[in-house]
Amino acid sequence: MQLLTRFNHLDNLLYETKAFWQLVAFEKRALPWDSQLSEWLMSLSDEQVTQLDNDQHQLQHALSQFIPQLSDLNTLLALPYQKQDNESLPFWLSNGIKGRKLLQLQDFVNHVDERQLPVLEWCAGKGHLGRILAFHGAPHVHSIELQQSLCEQGQHSAKQQGLAMRFSCADVLKDDTYNYFAAKQHAVALHACGRLHQVFMAQAVQAGCEKITLSPCCYHLFTDNNYQAMSDAARHSKLALTHSDMKLALQETVTAPGRVALVRQKEVTWRLGFDALRRDVTGVNSYVSVPSVNKAIFSESFEQFCRWAAEQKGIELPAKCDYDMYLVQGQVRKKVTDRIELVRHAFRRAIEIWLVLDRALYLQASGYDVVLREFCDKQLTPRNILIQAKAK
Repeated sequence: MQLLTRFNHLDNLLYETKAFWQLVAFEKRALPWDSQLSEWLMSLSDEQVTQLDNDQHQLQHALSQFIPQLSDLNTLLALPYQKQDNESLPFWLSNGIKGRKLLQLQDFVNHVDERQLPVLEWCAGKGHLGRILAFHGAPHVHSIELQQSLCEQGQHSAKQQGLAMRFSCADVLKDDTYNYFAAKQHAVALHACGRLHQVFMAQAVQAGCEKITLSPCCYHLFTDNNYQAMSDAARHSKLALTHSDMKLALQETVTAPGRVALVRQKEVTWRLGFDALRRDVTGVNSYVSVPSVNKAIFSESFEQFCRWAAEQKGIELPAKCDYDMYLVQGQVRKKVTDRIELVRHAFRRAIEIWLVLDRALYLQASGYDVVLREFCDKQLTPRNILIQAKAK
């Protein structure tokens, strides 16, 4: 399917179904949809909700009886993926890179396989990606990184390992980095967040880089609350994405450890319980967020959490308060919230593909042949989409 055709179909589908995904679950005290869908959702056990949430295809299939457009999603979201065997790297090169991250890097490099052009590595960290590319035959790698200490560590490792690399320390959102790009160059970026990869793309295009390869991540970071489209097609869309919508694209994660998941469930329940208490105390009947907090607080009591949260929001709690009652309200609200999020999650990959297509169409309009694919298994990272562009 052509990029523009796919984008237009997906854009129409998301616009038609925005009542199911373009909302903030925490703000709702009841399911906001028709009785048939709501009754089905409330009939699900918590275990069934978790099972559906962890299986995107099963979730879309189950919900398609209530949202028929979901039946069309598989075709629109499908990207080619071909598993490739990774060659073993010498210990001195892989040392210090955690297992899952190492596999991501190797899978990315397998699809880049640059042996002719010098490489520009964007938001490089210690330059792990660049070092593997240099080891595999890239003639030279120039790594750009914000933190001076990481540049120094990366340069030291490259020198020790005899790899053709150099590092430049730069704040890519503030500093003039245009001169780092060149026409005879392959610009690469693995999981640069939000505006970081948008700046990368714009400068690579301006310089006329022969090849541009990136895997985007965290589309909302360092950007305006209202999404600023890159392509003409997305600029003419009737959709108006916000940070909340873009965060939805990132909510498919590799399963967290059991303890982490349990703490997260308690946190959501307590925040919703406090929200019920705050509404009664203040008379303000809308959701108000409470700042992030060290997870250690959730090993204390619900009452202590409420007192902390009230202090953060400048609220005086009554001397006598039935905290157990509000905790129960939090538990009831969590069941509603989980089921709203379940419906929203059926669209998370669709929003991500919409955002990726916006970037692909921008590159296509700038004179590049563009290919989209998955570069690794989703169990390594759900952010597994690769954009590859080659100048015509």
